[in-house]
Amino acid sequence: MKKDFGKIFGVILLSVIVVLTVYLSLFTYNEKGKEEIKMINIYGNNLLSKEIYMRFADMDQSSIYDDLNLNIIKKRIEEHPYVAKAEVKSDGRGNVDVRIKEKDIYAVLLSRTEPYFLTNDFELLKIHEFTTYSDIPVISNFRLSEKLVPAKVYKSEDIVDAFRIIDAAKITDIELSKKLSEINLKSGGDVVLTFSGVNYPVVFGRGNESKKMIYLSLVWERINNLKASFQNTEYIDLRFTNEAYIGSKENTGLI
Repeated sequence: MKKDFGKIFGVILLSVIVVLTVYLSLFTYNEKGKEEIKMINIYGNNLLSKEIYMRFADMDQSSIYDDLNLNIIKKRIEEHPYVAKAEVKSDGRGNVDVRIKEKDIYAVLLSRTEPYFLTNDFELLKIHEFTTYSDIPVISNFRLSEKLVPAKVYKSEDIVDAFRIIDAAKITDIELSKKLSEINLKSGGDVVLTFSGVNYPVVFGRGNESKKMIYLSLVWERINNLKASFQNTEYIDLRFTNEAYIGSKENTGLI
């Protein structure tokens, strides 16, 4: 009898140990499954500082890290209009790296009420406070074909013409494209370009964007080599076939 009792007790004890082991394993798994986040680092940001992105995602206080996981961090960062994609990785020790890929901003659209960003996909974005940017041309005096709504695609004939000019500048000369500061669409008239560091406008006209941009690059190369002869330049006109008209205070001529 005592022997049977010992067996029964042994079985019960073994069962209790198994149940406790399973319970503790599950409890430990749940604790480990929710990683403790100690620090969040953001990389790849240009338009906004890391702090502003963190504030937008409501992650600027470490006290709320207990409620976060990698999926939540990714979702919150990607909700920002500037962000195309966010890759989130953890080192397993509480440090989380967020690598942001911002949308490709092609131009600043200067409307009558406020400026907007235009992406390479023609998406209209509201320019948020504390945004910093450079080497992005302004598009002005475009014909308004519909109401401007942020997060919507805005692809009018004027905007397509402006994008062709930007593309032509990038393909022709990257430094030339960086200097392109304004594309004045003249409400459907002949397009006039302004370049930083150049104190005169370029009457660009419409059409043949690549050909004109190549010609402009060649003209400027000649002007730089003959600065004394062109120091009084008031404008360059590219509306002529295979020619550039240079206007100055003293004389005008075709080259």
